[in-house]
Amino acid sequence: MAFRIRGLSPAPFRHLFGLDDQALAAAGARRYRVDHAPGFPDRIEVRDLEPGETALLLNYMHQPAATPFRASHAIFVREGATTACDVVDRIPEVLRIRPISLRAFDAAGMMADAELVQGIDLEAAIGRLFAQPEVAYLHAHYATRGCYAARIDRT
Repeated sequence: MAFRIRGLSPAPFRHLFGLDDQALAAAGARRYRVDHAPGFPDRIEVRDLEPGETALLLNYMHQPAATPFRASHAIFVREGATTACDVVDRIPEVLRIRPISLRAFDAAGMMADAELVQGIDLEAAIGRLFAQPEVAYLHAHYATRGCYAARIDRT
């Protein structure tokens, strides 16, 4: 089953890039200097940030549907990121090396199914979930902290 993984657009986060710590705190965000890898998975470029890079931790509404599954959670974005990840039939390394909660949603934003898988098994899980005709899209979440990772669509 062909699939496409996309990171978040950097546009909604640009206003935070370069703010001082006080302004970030007022916006509900925090800056971190990356000191180890892996450990700071960026949601725009869908990669682990490298030591020395800067990550912003903030709350993001990843499931805005007007359903009981409407949800937001903390995510990291690379400060200064300009281009979102957009890959077809390829699992980015940041997803491949972690346990992933894969959540399947229908067109109305209701959860239709879910699987907990090791990242190395994502292709098979994506295929199983997309084999269900009611599944419109998938959300990948990093299972240990529950944070939204990326959206997956059929191609």
